[in-house]
Amino acid sequence: MQFRQQALSKLQSPEEIDLPVRFARPQGLLVMTVTVVVMVAAAFWAVTGSVSSTLDAPGVLTHAQGSYVLQSPVSGQVTEVLAEEGERVSANAPLVKVRTAEGNAVVRTIAAGRLTALVATIGSVITTGADVAAVERIGKADDPLMAMIYVPADKGASVPVGAHVDLTVQSVPTQQYGVLRGRVKAVGRTAQPRQRITGFLGSSQLGEQFSKDGQPVSVLVRLEVSSGTKSGYRWSSSDGPPFEIDSMTPTSAAIRLDEQHPIDWLLP
Repeated sequence: MQFRQQALSKLQSPEEIDLPVRFARPQGLLVMTVTVVVMVAAAFWAVTGSVSSTLDAPGVLTHAQGSYVLQSPVSGQVTEVLAEEGERVSANAPLVKVRTAEGNAVVRTIAAGRLTALVATIGSVITTGADVAAVERIGKADDPLMAMIYVPADKGASVPVGAHVDLTVQSVPTQQYGVLRGRVKAVGRTAQPRQRITGFLGSSQLGEQFSKDGQPVSVLVRLEVSSGTKSGYRWSSSDGPPFEIDSMTPTSAAIRLDEQHPIDWLLP
């Protein structure tokens, strides 16, 4: 208690009145000024600035009309294969000949398209309803390629129609030829179960791959065309690859989402 009384007496002493007032040092003023300027600039950027983000998702190049799995209407042994994978086939085109108990039969296509998978081989035995081939539907020979991308269901609503998309094509060296350019044409409204993906792409493997983390939403991407490239589409490089690209080629997409103001992240 004695020390406290001495301190109060010293502060109240008239001798203290003549002492000069000590202001903040110049270095402290500089730090405070810089801090205020940075805070004001950050607040201005948060309100007026914008930040863009991307959504990465897997997909496949396709003609967007879907595929169908051709099943055998008969049981027997395959004696001849009349088409090759990758070949364009017309409607009602013969694919394989089968020797049955009643005689020879021919399994034919349902609709025109591109033969993407051929399961039946010479000598194999097939049963009624067994998968024979997968055919991608193509209306015209010059139908353009598109990309079908499968994004997580909780991210589908954030994908705007018209958004820019960069596609890394599995068969094209990215470091040499860059990425394929495209724009979002349509976004699915409901999640796609594995069976539906399999039916559309004509591949159970792709159906399993795209739905392994849950039922995704499909995003259709229209590829940007270019008359100056061999593939007929626009790439991040000037020329792109010196060859055409095929449908059913796996790809990974980087979808550019809408730009947002940083302050939107703080507001509820």
